[in-house]
Order: sequence, then structure tokens, then C-alpha cells
Amino acid sequence: MSLIIRKAVIEDTDLILNFIRDLADFEKLSDAVKADEGSIRKTLFGQNPAAQVIIAEYDNVPAGFALYFFNYSTFLAKRGLYLEDLFVKSEFRSKGIGKALLDNLYQIACDNDCGRMEWSVLNWNPARKFYEKYGAYPLDEWLVYRKEVTKQ
Repeated sequence: MSLIIRKAVIEDTDLILNFIRDLADFEKLSDAVKADEGSIRKTLFGQNPAAQVIIAEYDNVPAGFALYFFNYSTFLAKRGLYLEDLFVKSEFRSKGIGKALLDNLYQIACDNDCGRMEWSVLNWNPARKFYEKYGAYPLDEWLVYRKEVTKQ
């Protein structure tokens, strides 16, 4: 069994969109997906990419992905790596793929002199135990706030 983690390329646009839809199904948020191939192509592979993607292939079959971007910590005066999404298809779970994706992201964070990696997890997601086993911890004192942006 072989596992490869690779950087996504523009030819992966449809694959990335399918992973996003699979993740949305898992999170019971299918109706929230507005992304399409054109918006993925523009925002991830256009002139000013908003984020980057790595893909896990298990025996040459796409098994999972992680989408991330860099943010900035004023207190550390360093970049941070923000993991927006990590998803492994159910049939590939418990094969070390999630850990391999996190390890790859950790190396990217190190290579870019980041001060930390952060991500959000739904409170019901069983992956929380996996993340804590990986050495991550919840920030109970912080609340996530969101304001939708719409064109006026």
C-alpha cells in the first residue's frame, strides 16, 4: 500500500470540488456549498490564489485533501498556517492518511517559519479525539464569530 501527499494542480479542480461536496455531506451542510469548478479554478489557481491544497492518494486513488492558507499573528509577529478543511473519504480512514496530511501541513508550516497551525472543528466531530492525540488542543476561551459578506 502506497500513500502519496502531493500539491494540487489546476487539473485537480473537479477532484477538489468533489472533496468539498463530500465534506459538506459529512458535516450535514450540503446546501451551503456554492463553489463550482470556475470559482475553484479562479480562487485556488488564478493570479492571486487565496489558498492552497494538498491531496492524499492511496494506491493511486484520491483519498483525501487539505485546504490551507497563511494568516498572521500580531503577538508572534509571524505567519500562521490555517487549516480550513481536512477530509479523508470514509473508506480510507484509519490508514494514517489524516496524520500524513497533518504531518505534511506541519512541515509546510515549519518551512514557512510559521508560529502556529490552527483550525476549527465542529463540536460533534469525532475527529476531535484524533486532533488531540496529534497534540492539538481546543481554545475554550475563544469564540468564533462570523459575518457574511454580500455585495450591496
